[in-house]
Amino acid sequence: MKDRLQVGLEYELRFRVPENKTVPALYPESPEFQVMPRVFATGYMVGLIEWACIQAVNPHIDWPREQTVGISINANHTAATPPGLEVRVRTKLIKVDGKRLVFETELDDGVDVISTGTHERFIINAEKFKRKVTDKAEKHT
Repeated sequence: MKDRLQVGLEYELRFRVPENKTVPALYPESPEFQVMPRVFATGYMVGLIEWACIQAVNPHIDWPREQTVGISINANHTAATPPGLEVRVRTKLIKVDGKRLVFETELDDGVDVISTGTHERFIINAEKFKRKVTDKAEKHT
């Protein structure tokens, strides 16, 4: 982690919502999702929040040796976004507690604010993390 990873760091990511990021695409195996409206899925919205926070942090850590993993998310989803609209994700790093990072997030689709919340990430050593995951998988197969 570099010294320049500081509270106040802001970042913006823009993403045009494609058809394959709508609710029916989230779990194609789910008959319930298949009959739901074709709007930006909350599950994909969570991933977009994570992506924005990852991009915000990567220039300020020893990436790719160091990476961040999501450990908590608290976000509402208050407005529907149809495919074709662009979602703007704004993040602000509000707390650095050792390797734990806390972000405020706000998303809008050019018409409505669609989400506000917080997201926490943790800085990891990628090789050590992968080794633990491999060991876990081998023990439980």
